[in-house]
Amino acid sequence: MACSTLNNIFRLTILTAGALVLTSCGENQGQNNLSDIELSDALHERILTIDSHVDISSDYTFLPAYDPGQMTEMKVDLPKMEEGGLDSAFFVVYVGQTERTEENYAAAKKLAERKFDAIHRMTDELYPDRIGLAYSPDDVRRIYKDGRKVAIIAIENGYVIGKDITLVEDYYNRGARYMTLAHNGHNDICDSAQHKEKLGDDPVEHGGVSEFGRQVIGEMNRVGMMVDISHVSVACMMQAVEMSKAPPIASHSSVRALVDHPRNLTDEQMTALAAKGGVMQLVAYTGFVKADPGRSDAVDTLLVEVAGLHGLSDDDYENIERTEEWAQGMDVLNKQFPIATVSDFIDHLDYAVKLIGIDHVGISSDFDGGGEITGWYDASETLNITQELLKRGYSEEDIAKVWGGNLLRVWAEVDQVAAQLQAASKE
Repeated sequence: MACSTLNNIFRLTILTAGALVLTSCGENQGQNNLSDIELSDALHERILTIDSHVDISSDYTFLPAYDPGQMTEMKVDLPKMEEGGLDSAFFVVYVGQTERTEENYAAAKKLAERKFDAIHRMTDELYPDRIGLAYSPDDVRRIYKDGRKVAIIAIENGYVIGKDITLVEDYYNRGARYMTLAHNGHNDICDSAQHKEKLGDDPVEHGGVSEFGRQVIGEMNRVGMMVDISHVSVACMMQAVEMSKAPPIASHSSVRALVDHPRNLTDEQMTALAAKGGVMQLVAYTGFVKADPGRSDAVDTLLVEVAGLHGLSDDDYENIERTEEWAQGMDVLNKQFPIATVSDFIDHLDYAVKLIGIDHVGISSDFDGGGEITGWYDASETLNITQELLKRGYSEEDIAKVWGGNLLRVWAEVDQVAAQLQAASKE
């Protein structure tokens, strides 16, 4: 493509004066008959794109099917990132909620460590020439300018620390740069947006954040780990935003006014997050983007059926989604209940921008954790998001903000707060 070729020829110029290149392409559009797709492709190449939530299997890097350096059935691998122009992703150390026992705390910690090790294997041993691990915003930019993809580590579900607050710093030292306080089901930190009756959860346990959770948030502020309020109850979210000394994030949540799901954020929550300087990463998960109760009920039924066939827990998503029955069932459901589209997704982004401003909005996929929409089915289709943003009139500066600039700003502010807290503790 004309603009893409121009980018390759003038790579150094683009890195320092990208906006000028876009103007040049635009001015010559009539002359060169450049299409909207070519223009968006050129812009997409110039900006740093960050997906704030990508899940990984417990067998990531350890089995050929989960080799990120090859084309796989995963929605995010290096070939797909390269094809779609996805520059960076937060790879997520996720552990599901189970009964809170010492034995289960130890099991959660072991699984978390395995996923940490897998991400380090990818960046440090298997493909260091193609992807690097970032520990700071400056690392992200450095690795990106080197021409490599960028991996960042995140934790989903504070359950992985059990009741041991020292694990916050341990996980930070392993690379974790945000932690979602809870997942589905209450934990010792706070209440979830979706309690688990089968674990004995009442709708409300802590009334938001527990006393232990207050200490955890303080420790996250101290070490420099972003506080993530996706998945938590409204009370927990509002309290966590107030308690945190640094701006929090919602790593993968959409707009409740458009889809009334407890995982989405209300206008009040969105406003509070922005007022604290945080960022809301809209999520491309069809159940949170498009209201379709029939589909939601059908998926829940399929989960129970497939779990029963294989003797699994119905929230053992990783193993359920590996089965043939699940794949066949989802093919049927997707025809009966079509998934959301890129346009549906950007409707949520538009709403958030109008309510809380362009500086507080970002993008996440939840790929390999259930995220997928028509047009952004996997990382290879990432360009389609940029195309839709351009179509709706967003400027290059605004697109760069939502594709990662806002999140990097928050991360830098979290680091600054951590440095101040650590300095104060030494006085």
